[in-house]
Amino acid sequence: MRWTPLLLLAACGAEVAAPKVWTCAADPAVAGEAPFLSEIGCASDFEALASEPLSASIPGARSVKTVIDRVDGNRLYFQDSVRFPIHWDFASAHVSGNGLPIVPMLANFNTTEYSALSRRFLLGAVTHYAGPDRYCYEIAPYDSATAEMIAEAFTAIASKSYFGERLAFHPTSSTIEAEAKRLPAGIPVITTDQLYEGVDYQPLNFATSIGRVRFVTAAALETEFLSFRDLVVLDRVPNDISVVVGIVTEEFQTPLSHLNVLSRNRGTPNMAKRGAFRDPALRALEGKWARLTVGPTSYTIEEVDKATADAWWEANRPAAVQVPGIDLSIEDLRDIGEAVSSTSADLKAAIKRGTRAFGGKAAHYSALSRVAGVRVPKAFAVPVYHYRKFLADHGFDRQIEAMLADPAFNDDPAERDRRLEALRDAMKLAPLDPAFEAAMLAKLRAEYPGLRVRFRSSTNAEDLDGFTGAGLYTSKSGDPNDPLYPVADAIRSVWASVWFFRAFEERSYRGIDHRAVGMALLVHNSFPDEDANGVALTNNPFDRSGLDPAFYVNVQLGEVSVVQPPAGVTTESYLHYFDRGGQPITYVSRSNLVNMGETVLSRAEATELGDALAKIRAHFAPAYARPGFWAMDVEFKLDGGMIWVKQARPYR
Repeated sequence: MRWTPLLLLAACGAEVAAPKVWTCAADPAVAGEAPFLSEIGCASDFEALASEPLSASIPGARSVKTVIDRVDGNRLYFQDSVRFPIHWDFASAHVSGNGLPIVPMLANFNTTEYSALSRRFLLGAVTHYAGPDRYCYEIAPYDSATAEMIAEAFTAIASKSYFGERLAFHPTSSTIEAEAKRLPAGIPVITTDQLYEGVDYQPLNFATSIGRVRFVTAAALETEFLSFRDLVVLDRVPNDISVVVGIVTEEFQTPLSHLNVLSRNRGTPNMAKRGAFRDPALRALEGKWARLTVGPTSYTIEEVDKATADAWWEANRPAAVQVPGIDLSIEDLRDIGEAVSSTSADLKAAIKRGTRAFGGKAAHYSALSRVAGVRVPKAFAVPVYHYRKFLADHGFDRQIEAMLADPAFNDDPAERDRRLEALRDAMKLAPLDPAFEAAMLAKLRAEYPGLRVRFRSSTNAEDLDGFTGAGLYTSKSGDPNDPLYPVADAIRSVWASVWFFRAFEERSYRGIDHRAVGMALLVHNSFPDEDANGVALTNNPFDRSGLDPAFYVNVQLGEVSVVQPPAGVTTESYLHYFDRGGQPITYVSRSNLVNMGETVLSRAEATELGDALAKIRAHFAPAYARPGFWAMDVEFKLDGGMIWVKQARPYR
């Protein structure tokens, strides 16, 4: 049972308990100047101390860190979490010395105060989630506190907070979920899933844009054309969408969806809002120019005039992306380990050189193949030379030049779409160079016998540092022994995808010269019966402070897409605190394709993946590490009980 402080009053000869009357503990005029409060008596007290959580995986959160000093009579501190973003900052400044034990250096503090049974402090946070309007006591996902410690801290905090009767404990990792089952019955527990039920706003990419508001169903994107300057409200997450200046989806997304990866690359706002497609405030702006700002806890959208919109566009046109150029001197089908020089001391420069001949995907794969202890499929690369020769052999290069010079093509998106489709259709029917096709079939039969292989797009205008081109092109399977999967058809289809409408529009938006783009191919075995597939980041996308590092993983059963999941399908996503003791896992969402209580990846499989991600991050750090947030975007498969990594590219 939970108790709050009571005042005992005499009434009718008996003692009667009266509830405490809560008042603000700090003068509102000076509340923000206090390094801590011992009691939170009102909402202004909480707001004076609160900050965004270090890792805000559930939107709309404000958090106040708590410290209970067990050597000082269990004294409770609600710390100013803006001024002191981590517990050590506060403890070393305010409860170290002057008659109290000296707080050790940060590394020792983290080792003892989150894991030792004999720890001095009980550390946690009170977080308010605006959507469900719930106050939750939380401890770090890697904290090994016992149920008794959690209960002790929870009871103390509830007794000193005006929201104490509404406080619940929120487990932040699977390890803490297990320990929470031992809590006394009087301490309510709320799960992440229950909190998400009350969330109606999901910020994906924080940014501001001005554009014309349009409402379009995902199905209608097959026939409707969008402009660079549209702010689009969608009924669900589409399979693909051409470039726009802002996106609002009614359906929640994953941070690793193609929509969000492209929005991050563009620097444009992306958000989800339940009921957005019918929202009266949004509908009132349909067809009008508006400014959309997506922030961490809320969004704003307001009408502006066309002059303001035009001025904003002129001031915020995207900077042109410079592609690395094309190297046509290499003609051989090259085993992947030879696509990027293994002797180069400058990994980034070596990848750039490899990209000119083999495209960004194959160049990064070549570097990936040399990461010791990471399992990658055997592969080879088809250089850009053969794509360019194919264009020249059939006059497609001249057709492209004429198309790009035609005002009707450039000015009319419907005409542009029609002519791009006609070009792709013609490319899919044109014969391959006989010598090239014979060499390809010979290599597949000799080195990949009996295997269906995957021909993956690898242009020199994708997987670049600052421009990923995620989802713009296609991949196809081919098998020299199966007439249902002709190798020539697969190659032509991937080459033709250079001229997808969405790819053309994205390149135009980013100022990329279409004539400078060349398509190489990355070839390895396909995974027709994979156990699971997924994508991961080697950093925590919910943590903008850099103080809560973790790996972020999206994974799903079989070949069901994690970046473009079917309607009604949810993906397993989690944060893996791989560098912390016990390597705890915090589940952000659960797959609805597995039984209740089960996970797509076992603990052993998640650990194997985490080990691979740590090695990949370390290997590519010399090329891409920078101050602030950086990560590698990794694709993987679970096949035959083993983790196979099939892509690693820089993420921004």
